[in-house]
Amino acid sequence: MSILVATNFSETSDNAIAYAANLAQEFKTKLVLFNAFKLPIHASNARLSATYVENLIDKNKHKLKGIASELTKKFGIETASECSFSSLDQESDRLMKAYGSRLLVIGMSPKTMEQNLLGNPTTTLISMKRFPVLAIPVNAKFSGVKKILFACDLLQEIPVKTLAELRRVAVHLKSEVTVFYVEQKLSELQPISHDNIDKGLEDLTLYYKNVKSNTVIEALENEIRRSESELLVMIPKKYGFWESLIHKSKTREMASGLNIPLLSIPIA
Repeated sequence: MSILVATNFSETSDNAIAYAANLAQEFKTKLVLFNAFKLPIHASNARLSATYVENLIDKNKHKLKGIASELTKKFGIETASECSFSSLDQESDRLMKAYGSRLLVIGMSPKTMEQNLLGNPTTTLISMKRFPVLAIPVNAKFSGVKKILFACDLLQEIPVKTLAELRRVAVHLKSEVTVFYVEQKLSELQPISHDNIDKGLEDLTLYYKNVKSNTVIEALENEIRRSESELLVMIPKKYGFWESLIHKSKTREMASGLNIPLLSIPIA
């Protein structure tokens, strides 16, 4: 197993790398750094020689290898680096398979009007729902993860493999998990079976909390602040309770406006 972290050498990416390196140390696994190289706008509009482009790519590769080497020294972890003239969207599946990665870490940009309208690489990857994506805000620093907030729909059966992925993360990080569910109608407030989650997350310190609210995002944000959770876990769905979150504006809001990391686990 390994952890794949994407970087474009920005401050947000640098912070995601630091967070991912701490995770790799905790998980005792390999960290793979990836840079999807794109030509600067002014360069792409010019007639550049193949040699010039190759030199630019070699420069990125050298920079990435230097960062990987420093992480090995600092964290005592095995590292690797990949740089290619492509997009993260195009290369992510190949790299996840090639390195046996079970988690992609990427920086989460601050919320802006442009993010809400156009999205960003983070929301694009989350919407693909092919593998777990951990989005790291620029101000999030790793100091252990003792409290995980698992926002889910208790009315929908959660696949065993999906719960197993969450359990694996919680066990490695020695975290307690609070299962959080927002009910939008008073009539929905009734006893709900937890058997599926209890079994899938067995041996963890597990809590349940339900609240009534017509605004899912606001309820989640309030609970994050109240509980002082250090990681939010979500499972994107197309139907039922999470239908509003799949709407682009909602998903983008969650993936660019948090102060804590967001782990999106796809339906297995």
